[in-house]
Amino acid sequence: MIDHRGGIGYMYDAIILAGGENSKCLSHFSSQPYEAMIEIAGKPMVTFVADALAAAPQVARIFVMGPVKQLAQCSFPENVILVEGGRTITETIQLGMNSLGHKNKVLVVTADIPLLTPTAINDFLTQCSKTEVDLYYPIVSREINNQHYPGNKRTYVRFKDGTYTGGNIFLVNPVIVPQCLAVAKELIDNRKNPFKLCCLLGWGFVLNFLIGTLSLSKVKERVASLLGVTGTVIKSSYPELGIDVDKPSDLELVRTTFSFRI
Repeated sequence: MIDHRGGIGYMYDAIILAGGENSKCLSHFSSQPYEAMIEIAGKPMVTFVADALAAAPQVARIFVMGPVKQLAQCSFPENVILVEGGRTITETIQLGMNSLGHKNKVLVVTADIPLLTPTAINDFLTQCSKTEVDLYYPIVSREINNQHYPGNKRTYVRFKDGTYTGGNIFLVNPVIVPQCLAVAKELIDNRKNPFKLCCLLGWGFVLNFLIGTLSLSKVKERVASLLGVTGTVIKSSYPELGIDVDKPSDLELVRTTFSFRI
């Protein structure tokens, strides 16, 4: 019997957000209408994410949210369930939460991180199990990212305690989702723009950001206050959690990486 409550030894359901349309800059390199379906090493990008989740011992069911007709053409692991996505990312998240059939913590993962590995997933979940909050978000230092993937262009934020980039995987308590969707949409829409994120957090954050005195703990407290939830950041040593394919150089990086793996 699977216990979804959380903690070491427990298993989590996962939701993959796979409904995003192919961006203008990537459409020159792939004619696929949906980003999740862009081919890498002969397979749709979303299948690499699903395979990594399926191979992670702490993951149970995997809900792939997006265009079911197109996704049905993919070869997915047996524990994958296809669900039609919504018109927006926040609507899709809500539909995914409604599909779970329970209110236990769930992984939310984007479909555009094909370098994701079972090891990275388990490390993230193991760290999450040590703290009891509503929302967990991974960050990776610039040093670690450059060490593993030199030349990879990422959006970094300089804090008093280091320079970090964010991941594209979350562990979340479904109960909190309805109350924080509006603010979450603004945070998601501006996730690539550190200055706008600071503006959302308040002008005091803008000043501290500009002079380099902004701390991770203060950001964590402010985001939790805005959303009305408890949350924490997880420092990960696995940059694969955040290397998303949203520009040509990203696509070239992952295709090159897989060519060396084969």
